[in-house]
Amino acid sequence: MPGPLLGDVFPDFEAESTIGKIKLHEFFGDSWGILFSHPKDYTPVCTTELGRCARLFSEFSKRNVKMIALSIDSLEDHHGWSTDILAYNCDESGSRSLPYPIIADSNRELAVALGMLDPDERDKDGLPLTARCVFIIGPDKRLKLSVLYPATTGRNFDEILRVVDSLQLTAGRKVATPADWRPGDCVMVPPNMSEEEAASLFPAGVFSKDLPSGKKYLRYTTQQQPKQRPPSDRQCPGL
Repeated sequence: MPGPLLGDVFPDFEAESTIGKIKLHEFFGDSWGILFSHPKDYTPVCTTELGRCARLFSEFSKRNVKMIALSIDSLEDHHGWSTDILAYNCDESGSRSLPYPIIADSNRELAVALGMLDPDERDKDGLPLTARCVFIIGPDKRLKLSVLYPATTGRNFDEILRVVDSLQLTAGRKVATPADWRPGDCVMVPPNMSEEEAASLFPAGVFSKDLPSGKKYLRYTTQQQPKQRPPSDRQCPGL
């Protein structure tokens, strides 16, 4: 059950959710989308995760990202559990619903089709639970990123937000982001880009790291366009 692969058009489907029946592609519209699954309602790690998503909801919205969750529990459980999630995460608005919907997949059809099942985690009837999946889907409805965590390891949604920043930046510019990149840091010039093309695309300048091999493949540029002095070590580690 490999599920969708990077670059595939993400499967469209119709499902019941806490906001009613949804069609996934219609729900995402022209936005970026994140579909994330959790093993089971009324469980501790999931409560912290969905609460963190609620806290970061406005940050994802600023980036034109719509979020939707999924588990194998019922809509009734989803609605009841949502109040616990909000209470645990110190919601002060008095809201009784999460800012994103949760899909009910009690027959496990979507979990199977999308390769979400955790082989080691079972419910009281011995049936497999969903793992902690993250699918990031572009406005073109193609899968841009997938991550699969076991039930015992909670996800870092600040990292997922960082990944969204990288995906959106690199979708619009011919650049890559290095390890531990944050918005505002330098980006990397692809090694297959000629010096002439790099100079024309990046007027702020291209800065290379001297290496023992003599090969000029560690090339950086800033996210800013105007000409400026070479970036600092903080912006471009290793220069």
